[in-house]
Amino acid sequence: MVKLSVIVPVYNTEKYLRKTLDSLINQTFKDLEIIIVNDGSTDGSKDIIDEYAKKYKNIKALHLKNGGVSIARNEGIKKATGKYITFLDSDDYIDLDLYEKMYSKIKKDTDSVECDFIWEYPNNQRYDVLNKDIHPLLAVRAVVWNRLYRKDIITKNNIYFRKGVYYEDIEFCYEIFPYLKNKEYANDAYVHYMQRDGSITTCKTDKLKDVFTVLDETIKYYKKNKLYEKYEEELEYLYVRYTLGSSFYRVVKVGDKVLRNELLEYSYDKLINAYPNFKKNKYVKRFGLKNLFYLLANKSTLKFFGFIFSIIKK
Repeated sequence: MVKLSVIVPVYNTEKYLRKTLDSLINQTFKDLEIIIVNDGSTDGSKDIIDEYAKKYKNIKALHLKNGGVSIARNEGIKKATGKYITFLDSDDYIDLDLYEKMYSKIKKDTDSVECDFIWEYPNNQRYDVLNKDIHPLLAVRAVVWNRLYRKDIITKNNIYFRKGVYYEDIEFCYEIFPYLKNKEYANDAYVHYMQRDGSITTCKTDKLKDVFTVLDETIKYYKKNKLYEKYEEELEYLYVRYTLGSSFYRVVKVGDKVLRNELLEYSYDKLINAYPNFKKNKYVKRFGLKNLFYLLANKSTLKFFGFIFSIIKK
């Protein structure tokens, strides 16, 4: 058994893949295996994967039919032999001492270790630092590649990635959260999160509705496992924050006005159906511009602000 398994799903990223893999094979932390899962790539990614797998003994290559990133990650989890698991997207890269710094934080009973990351834009960058001043559930950054997870927590609780949807990280992160009792934090190591046109974060299609699928499934999971009452206020605020925050900002980038307004109406309907009294939530009522926006929200104001933001974002 190795100490750490790194799972890298790959789909048509030949342009960036070598930089990603080089940042892994040159890690100062050596007790790790790299599981590269080729999700049916049609470009030169397969050849690059086979080249690296032949050259480096700690690389395992899996070649699958195209089924999506969730299937690729789930297959990687099944093949992993490490006590801890982490993930890396095939167009991102990491500091060369990232895993050494993160693993050094592990104690006997550690369930997970989290690090910060850098949003890398074509002309600038932004540091994303853990907020320790809010409720831990609200502080969750719904990405899976900035944490080391104890593998047995994933497998014993049967927490895997939902197939066939975008935003699969959201559900995974919030469902595993209650089981991560002993968490550590490495504040001086970084994942470099590359921002490019065509990525899911810039997606402007009807798949934007998938965020509500994963949110609804997360709520169901908490209720099924008798966790909902403990986290009800936080889960409600998360639903608000995704609907009127990150999801809203993606929707306003949709160029087609009819589709944009349809998505805004759909989003508000989903929020009202799930939480009709969300404006009474204790977190919504706290002072701040974002919360003021949440309090003002209705179908008309969303369309108005959607129009304004669509002009600003151009």
